[in-house]
Amino acid sequence: MTDLDIRCATLSDIDSVLRFWREAAEGTSITDDHDGVARLISRDPEALLLAERDGVLTETVIAGYDGWRCSAYRLAVHPDYRRQGIAVALLEAAERRFLALGGRRIDAMVLESNELAHHTWGATGYHREDHWRRWVKSL
Repeated sequence: MTDLDIRCATLSDIDSVLRFWREAAEGTSITDDHDGVARLISRDPEALLLAERDGVLTETVIAGYDGWRCSAYRLAVHPDYRRQGIAVALLEAAERRFLALGGRRIDAMVLESNELAHHTWGATGYHREDHWRRWVKSL
């Protein structure tokens, strides 16, 4: 995919990323706001990866690493750009980041109801672990 530009998000990208997520992402998160994304970028400037084609944002993924575990969140592809291999390219970029940081396994947060995402994750070598469940508490 030579026409795809993959880069790290900057603070100036926040508003466009939030607009993009409203259109392309499934579900919402308590941190889907300007302050939440700003904290992410400020704490780890390389965590939020963006894929662009001809200057148009086509996909995002958050590739977070806390020194213990690699976590992938917010893999979202714009509906007009799905099934073109963009998810594969961005996940490969995330995996390179994790390997460079010493990561050993990636945990991906994937909505149960998002079957299109299940296909994407499975096609890129990920598998579901049914013996784990996510427990959450909003602060």
